[in-house]
Amino acid sequence: MNLSQNYFELFGLEAGFVLDRALLDTAFRELQKEYHPDRFAHKGDAEQRQAVQNSTHLNTAYETLKSPLSRAQYLLSLQGVLTGEESRKQLPMDFLMQQMELRETLAEAPEAADPFATLEALESQTVELEKACFDHFQVAYAGGDLESAEESVRKLQFLKKLLSEIEAMEDRLDEEF
Repeated sequence: MNLSQNYFELFGLEAGFVLDRALLDTAFRELQKEYHPDRFAHKGDAEQRQAVQNSTHLNTAYETLKSPLSRAQYLLSLQGVLTGEESRKQLPMDFLMQQMELRETLAEAPEAADPFATLEALESQTVELEKACFDHFQVAYAGGDLESAEESVRKLQFLKKLLSEIEAMEDRLDEEF
């Protein structure tokens, strides 16, 4: 396995946000068979270590490409654009205000007349915002507007965290009822 290949090359896929998940899954299974550490159990220590390293690289690549947000971040990283804390430019104020309102709704959900309906509506709204951000990312990235693509990814990070918090709140409420 050539560890210097990018993840798309590793799986024989064209680099881009839209990918055929079935092709990714098939390529992953084939490579997994070929590079699984168990196939190298009878080999020497160096070959076994290499097999573990290859398997780890393969799993990381697969997990990255199968997640739309991780795939978007990875595409930007291939262009030298960082989306982590070190790249933080201020997000638009209207987006930040919207996030505050959504989190306020989340915090107040347990006291609502129907907390589960409130959370379901909040989740639906957040999923719609997420879809719009993914659409914007795709257009910006395809058009070479990496700054706009990065902003979309940063917004998506907020939305992913909010969806996770909604799910956690639903779990907590499930335990209480």
